[in-house]
Amino acid sequence: MHQLTIAEIARGLRDKQFSSVEITSHLLERIQQLDGHYNSFISVTGEQALTDAAAADARLAAGDAPALCGVPIAHKDIFCTSGVRTSCGSKMLDNFVPPYDAAVVENFNRAGAVSLGKTNMDEFAMGSSNESSFYGPVKNPWDLERVPGGSSGGSAAAVAAQLVPGTTATDTGGSIRQPAALTGTTGLKPTYGRVSRWGMIAFASSLDQGGPIARTAEDAALMLSVMAGPDTRDSTCLERPQRDYSASLNDSIQGLKIGVPKEYFGEGLDSEIGARVQEALQAYEKLGAELVEVSLPHSKLAVPAYYVIAPAEASANLSRFDGVRYGYRCENPADLRDLYMRSRGEGFGEEVKRRILVGSYALSAGYYDAYYNKAQQVRRLIKQDFVDAFQKVDVIMGPTAPNPAFKLGEKNADPVAMYLEDIYTIATNLAGLPGMSLPCGFAHGLPVGLQITGNYLDEARMLNVAHQFQQASDWHTKTAPAAE
Repeated sequence: MHQLTIAEIARGLRDKQFSSVEITSHLLERIQQLDGHYNSFISVTGEQALTDAAAADARLAAGDAPALCGVPIAHKDIFCTSGVRTSCGSKMLDNFVPPYDAAVVENFNRAGAVSLGKTNMDEFAMGSSNESSFYGPVKNPWDLERVPGGSSGGSAAAVAAQLVPGTTATDTGGSIRQPAALTGTTGLKPTYGRVSRWGMIAFASSLDQGGPIARTAEDAALMLSVMAGPDTRDSTCLERPQRDYSASLNDSIQGLKIGVPKEYFGEGLDSEIGARVQEALQAYEKLGAELVEVSLPHSKLAVPAYYVIAPAEASANLSRFDGVRYGYRCENPADLRDLYMRSRGEGFGEEVKRRILVGSYALSAGYYDAYYNKAQQVRRLIKQDFVDAFQKVDVIMGPTAPNPAFKLGEKNADPVAMYLEDIYTIATNLAGLPGMSLPCGFAHGLPVGLQITGNYLDEARMLNVAHQFQQASDWHTKTAPAAE
């Protein structure tokens, strides 16, 4: 049963081929037996999951059940869950148990989905390898000596290892798409504001966006249909009603214009990854699409602009973790200053401290205009590049990551090299556009991701384009050796 997709599980539950309790029990046993290899979960909520599964079975029997009723999922440990520890992968929140659910969690609860637990992540979503977690690194099911990507590495690894068919995740600079690429899964970052951020612990508020990781575009569409929608508690959430993103999956893509940025196929891209992406583009041509070269001239500035804006917002957002109200508190502080300094010094990991320092510096008097304002001006130029490109094309495609999954510890001593792993994904966040990654082959024996960037609020077309590729290929069906 662990090989089934979300869509297949939903159909099986309705056809009474199995019950929610049965598949939930099966996956919980699988997590218990195998997750010691991957470290993809921080918390497993087995007892609550079985209770919720029994309730879902009752709804299914009564004939009053939404599409995902009884389907097991897991939540990234950045989404607050009532009565369940929400750590954000940090020692700072190791003892934090929220009294409420995040909007995304509420939506899945209303839909009758069954949460199996909370997945591992880079601390406060800061990282590209899932090695900065207080709970230890997550390992890639395709090669246990390699990273799964980050920050949603636990979510991606859990899906790749077939421990759960779909998970929630978040993307600030590529943290859904990059781990999806490195683990051979399908990950979707919606348009900024499409999914409520209420109850999602903030990293960089103008960039953070929740989305799904699953095996297929069809599954991602089913999950987004539950996740997305208006929320008055989040002032940045768009006033767009919930919709069925799977309704247009089977539409023809004949005549689709695909933009291919010339800047994405130059220096720094692994040659085998480039070859797999080109093969995927050729497959789209066979499906009736037209390839159009486009230019994103300011894309090379995306990484430096991001690593001013994101740390600046993080330094403000993380100032609330001071050892006073909630979270980690140092022992026997000498005074209030000592309480603040030692609680934050002991509670935060190295990568989080690095970004707080960078962000605080960029926002400090005398440097605000030189760094933060300048980065925001560059951000506007990057957005305009996409606006210009989408006047000519329907979607933009290229590689998701420049390299396949790298080895654990390989880039820990070089933060800049780690940051460059997000070189193709960051611009999408800066522009607020939707993007996704789907498997398109292998390089050096490891999965390769094809990135699709859509126009604003065009998730339905993006999912349709991805689904048509997956109907004509089988890369998304490949199973990680460690998961077999």
